[in-house]
Amino acid sequence: MISTVTDMECRGNITAIAQDFETKGILVTLSLADVAVQELQTFKAMDELSVSIKKYRKKRSLDANAYFHLLVSKLADKLRISKVRCKNIMIGRYGQIDYIDNQPIMIKTQIPVSDMLEQENLHCLPCGGKTEENGLQTFFYRVYRGSHTYNTKEMSILIDGVVQEAKEQGIETETPDEIERLKSLWKGRSNG
Repeated sequence: MISTVTDMECRGNITAIAQDFETKGILVTLSLADVAVQELQTFKAMDELSVSIKKYRKKRSLDANAYFHLLVSKLADKLRISKVRCKNIMIGRYGQIDYIDNQPIMIKTQIPVSDMLEQENLHCLPCGGKTEENGLQTFFYRVYRGSHTYNTKEMSILIDGVVQEAKEQGIETETPDEIERLKSLWKGRSNG
């Protein structure tokens, strides 16, 4: 498989600096964190690179919902699917079903699964298969609430599930202590 990586950002340190006597170019040896050797091989094969080095600054503190979206973004990149599709899949696996009058919300529509999974503001996953009505395929979907509506327990379940998925894909996650801190500080809906 040919890699399509064209840019990369990671943490690291300069471990050595020297000058090439033939070309007079500067040789820099880096120690990099959170990078796979295969990713670097892609860059080694390139004739010329644009290089930027700057002081590492820890990113601002995330809340639990922002951390969910960050992990979804990394998972989507790793799985090579859209962020919207990945978010809908994760909400369907670990999120909360939406209800009206204590009944789960279900949708019957001609919108195919591939299109429904790309809906940004409606989180649905197929359930019950499909049928044909008047010559048109009809699909059934279960509706899920958006993560911003979750209480502490619901957000905790969502974060735990997505963290596990990220780890299975080799994606670095926050420390267990930091994840617990994010979940405990979540100020979503009341836990009632």
